[in-house]
Amino acid sequence: MLLAHKVELRPTPEQAEYLARACGSRRHCYNQLLAHFKQDGVTWSKAAAYQHYIQVVRPAFPWYCEVSSRVTRNAIDDLDSAFRHFFRRVKLGEKPGFPVFKKKGIGDSFALREKPKFSVDGRELRIEKLKTPIAMRQELRFAGTLNRVTISQRAGKFYASVLVETEDYNPHDQQKEAVGVDFGIKHLAVFSDGTEISANDALKRNLNALKRKQRRLSRKQKGSHRRANAKLAVAKLHKRITDQRQAALHELSNKLTREYKVVCIEDLNVKGMVKNDKLARSISDAGFGTLRRMIEYKAELRGVTVAVVGRFEPTSRTCCDCGQIHDMPLSKRVMECDCGNVMDRDLNAARNILARGLDTLGPDLKRTQESCKTAGSPGATALTA
Repeated sequence: MLLAHKVELRPTPEQAEYLARACGSRRHCYNQLLAHFKQDGVTWSKAAAYQHYIQVVRPAFPWYCEVSSRVTRNAIDDLDSAFRHFFRRVKLGEKPGFPVFKKKGIGDSFALREKPKFSVDGRELRIEKLKTPIAMRQELRFAGTLNRVTISQRAGKFYASVLVETEDYNPHDQQKEAVGVDFGIKHLAVFSDGTEISANDALKRNLNALKRKQRRLSRKQKGSHRRANAKLAVAKLHKRITDQRQAALHELSNKLTREYKVVCIEDLNVKGMVKNDKLARSISDAGFGTLRRMIEYKAELRGVTVAVVGRFEPTSRTCCDCGQIHDMPLSKRVMECDCGNVMDRDLNAARNILARGLDTLGPDLKRTQESCKTAGSPGATALTA
């Protein structure tokens, strides 16, 4: 399997200058190629792009030779990927999104996709045409064959994402059978066994500081050093908020795929949810789409089954005990049913998600859950709680 580990780099000033120069060379080459193929009568093809790069672009800018030749050469692959996605969207009738020019300071990166061009030894990264190794904050998590490295710059720091072909992955033996999970804003997640995961409010805590820094940025003169420093301060705060959000999502997805054999989740319509002006910021900050992707890829690596319940299932409005459907506006936080069931609406929804998720997996697994319930096993808690 292919796994990537993103590590922060600790370059010296000379190394940082080289990395910044490499990012600039790749960006410049990409823009030169895109400008050529945006001309009338010039049709995109990867072969034509390579010929234009060899015959025109590289000879015109000899400073490309200051960095590894693969830095600028791989810009052809990046542009080819952008055009393929453009053509795919056109074919599907979606908004095309023609490739655009890259700007300095936004998504700066370069890739070395050839194994001889880089190597990793412990906490040191070596890349072509850089005489000294770059210190890494930590060693790679995975042992195996190194396939490629992508070096990016964000908020004044450099990061290396190393793709490793490995079988060195511990699937972790799950002890519990199944769980239903209801995602929300008050709590990031509520499990069907009663576990509650607090919402990550990193953006809310830093909102005033973010507004203050953005006001300072708006008052600075464009092109000045003070504006550059103010822009960097805003970027660093955004990076901190993003890291805190990612850490919370990784922790939750890791817990679910390590402890349970079956994870039942709901297919949320996030695009529709953010149309609610009052909740749009909180919904976007929760990262439901990213969380689902994390759960799915970690479940695949660990052999965990993920059952997805349809978005139109009335999981929040249905009593998990008798099945009666109620009117449950967002302001109503407790399910009160005629059968005597009084329960938090998120916990009630989680149990409904569990029941419907198990139904989608077939009767064999359902019978397994019922037998665990009768035997009083740990997995029965997830079914009956």
